[in-house]
Amino acid sequence: MKKLIINISFVLVAATSLVSCKKALEDKFYNPEKARDASVPGLFTAMLNNDRVAAKYWNVRTFLCQMPGVYAQTSYFPNAISVYQQNDGYSQNYWDDFYATGGNGSGSMAQYRSMEVKFKTLSDAEKATQAIIMQAAKVVLIEQAAKMVDLWGDIPYSETGSLETSSTIVNPKFDEQKALYTSFISDLTTAAAYFKANPTNKDFSKADILLKGDVNQWVRYANSLRLRLLMRISKVDEGTARTAVLDMLNNPSAFPLIDGGNNPSYNPGASDVLLQPLTNSTSDLRAAFMEGSWYATDYMLNTVMLPANDPRIPVIYDKYGRIVKIDKKDVFVPNKTYKAMPVTMIASEQETKFADYSVLDSATFLFNQKLPGIVITASEVNFLKAEAFERWGSSASAQTAYGNALRQSVTFYYYLNNLNQGGGYVNVQAPDAATIDTWVNTSSAAYAGTSANKLANIYTQKWVHLGVLQSTEAWSEYRRTGFPVLTFPADGKLSGFDTPPNRLIYPGKEKILNAANYQAVQAKDTRKTKIFWQP
Repeated sequence: MKKLIINISFVLVAATSLVSCKKALEDKFYNPEKARDASVPGLFTAMLNNDRVAAKYWNVRTFLCQMPGVYAQTSYFPNAISVYQQNDGYSQNYWDDFYATGGNGSGSMAQYRSMEVKFKTLSDAEKATQAIIMQAAKVVLIEQAAKMVDLWGDIPYSETGSLETSSTIVNPKFDEQKALYTSFISDLTTAAAYFKANPTNKDFSKADILLKGDVNQWVRYANSLRLRLLMRISKVDEGTARTAVLDMLNNPSAFPLIDGGNNPSYNPGASDVLLQPLTNSTSDLRAAFMEGSWYATDYMLNTVMLPANDPRIPVIYDKYGRIVKIDKKDVFVPNKTYKAMPVTMIASEQETKFADYSVLDSATFLFNQKLPGIVITASEVNFLKAEAFERWGSSASAQTAYGNALRQSVTFYYYLNNLNQGGGYVNVQAPDAATIDTWVNTSSAAYAGTSANKLANIYTQKWVHLGVLQSTEAWSEYRRTGFPVLTFPADGKLSGFDTPPNRLIYPGKEKILNAANYQAVQAKDTRKTKIFWQP
């Protein structure tokens, strides 16, 4: 098992007037590769070109597979004594990449604050043109800020960015997490209404490397993100969530969603919110996964997918195998079946027996240079709809949404696999409708039993769909719903770290550099403190 850790040093830069990104698309988009004047469109392009969203080595290797993927078991993890202990350096990197540019993210907050400053200097005519960009930037900021809340709880937000806004450094307070979620949901409502009422324009289309200035898609994106956040709070503020969600779901023309038109054979590239890789990108995730996280996960494969004969298995996993001597030649002999290492297997066994078990699919995950960053998909939205209908509405409507979600998940993962063209890979053909219908209707994934059984299936199948690439969302949903019911080996773990945390501990630099404001949240800063939306 490869455990090489690549140390990458970088300096976080607070100023955001110069933008460094990854590709040249001068004709259609602002060039994120070259330094630009701090224009609103240029800063927006930089904000979108975020390596914490894109399928990039650093985020997958040091964060997704190190912490949320381990805590949600969407990533394989070595059964070591410190496996549930937060990596302070890597979590500090993630925190810094939200607030400042120059690291392995775009500095969403710093970019947005610089956009606000620049927007105030524009003429009325320029403001009329670029107001739509500011609305889109707010949606992008909220999507990233909500993840920060989901990871840490209270975070600095309303008072951040003093360097950009006033050329002074003022240490910001930690905003209360529930109040932040309330403001996020309200702002998303406003943004969706704005996109619904206003046309796109040339500046927006050129700056928008995410959705190409398509206001219809931005309406759906804002509404879908709002749906995600409302369902996130629904276990602790059911009244608010139920009223708002049912209003959305009962009025689809007023509140369109990223749901693929409820079509199982939808086109993820056109429907989902995906950050496509830059056209000259040649990077992939082989190093990120092969440094210890490319093995199949026990519960997902052995307990959920294999018993159901899940049609996604061939594009999510590979059987793997061993190289053996046959006639004095090295020959790779694949394993006969798919299976994952048991989660209880001790580290020494994992080291010697891993070749006898399945791994992540190479074409889909490891060597796929076309793998997009996943923001939100039709399958996730239909799982959210299914949960809402089952809890508050029609079980028949819930079953329809659930079936759509399962079928769209199949479509999505085969789409990812088939993006990887050439390189000796043979793309896997999607199964026929009859095979998928059998899985949806008659396997252990079928929508059957009590309402509690049905909800358990919704939660578990959504966790499978989110998988390793959306492990931050998977961890949030696992903490919110309690599903799937996972086993976490506790024997031999460090004292105080024998189970996964409920939240991440605040980074060390924040405690030191923002010490006065940290005092207000210090009592909450334990690994067992719940995020406010946890029941």
